[in-house]
Amino acid sequence: MWKLYVAALPANGWNWIAVWRRNYLAWKKVALASILGNLADPLIYLFGLGAGLGMMVGRVDGVSYIAFLSAGMVATSAMTASTFETIYATFARMRAQRTWEAMLHTQVTIGDIVLGELAWAATKASLAGAGIGIVAATLGYAEWVSLLYALPVIALTGLAFASLAMIVTALAPSYDYFIFYQTLVITPMLFLSGAVFPVNQLPGTFQQVTWFLPLAHSIDVIRPIMLGSPLVNVGLHIGALCLYAVIPFFLSTALLRRRLMP
Repeated sequence: MWKLYVAALPANGWNWIAVWRRNYLAWKKVALASILGNLADPLIYLFGLGAGLGMMVGRVDGVSYIAFLSAGMVATSAMTASTFETIYATFARMRAQRTWEAMLHTQVTIGDIVLGELAWAATKASLAGAGIGIVAATLGYAEWVSLLYALPVIALTGLAFASLAMIVTALAPSYDYFIFYQTLVITPMLFLSGAVFPVNQLPGTFQQVTWFLPLAHSIDVIRPIMLGSPLVNVGLHIGALCLYAVIPFFLSTALLRRRLMP
């Protein structure tokens, strides 16, 4: 049994590139609409909450509320872009379009496909996060150079959330089940991780919960970078994101192997 799961892991270190390239070529045809779609939701939060609540809230942690919020929206956009790419587009390629079935008739393994899909989701997350960051920098809420430093963290955030979402993709019988992940996991995480308001304003129990949320670790690195504040426990935050990227990858690969190759 163990040998069967090992056979489903990536065959080598480059097969996944073919999967990534296939998704990129398909995405090019609808690139503009895809980018606008990924930017719409966080931009609504940024300007809706930032301009509205910002007038009442004033300054948060020594900066304007909209500057505080913009850093949170960079991480949030990476989370949502990679999550939706994985639970909807990847699921469609696996089931409805049967793209994975065709790929498995080549030399790629399930692990190669999963790794390529995760890398592609992280790419889209990077584009979405960078897009929000560009808007923030253009409006003067962040330094342009900070985006260069934040980009690797944005990509790692996308990879972590894509890896988590791949488990949901592996388990979900149909599209209808994804709404539970969105409403019970993604949406609460948005409000518990410090994206919209400081974590220290939460009750003590919820503050402890945030230590286990990948979005909170992402924000705790991206926000200081964008606002020019000192980085604290950066190794812990990066390590946590790496764990969320790696462990679910192996779990989802095992689940998909059981689902696709019983």
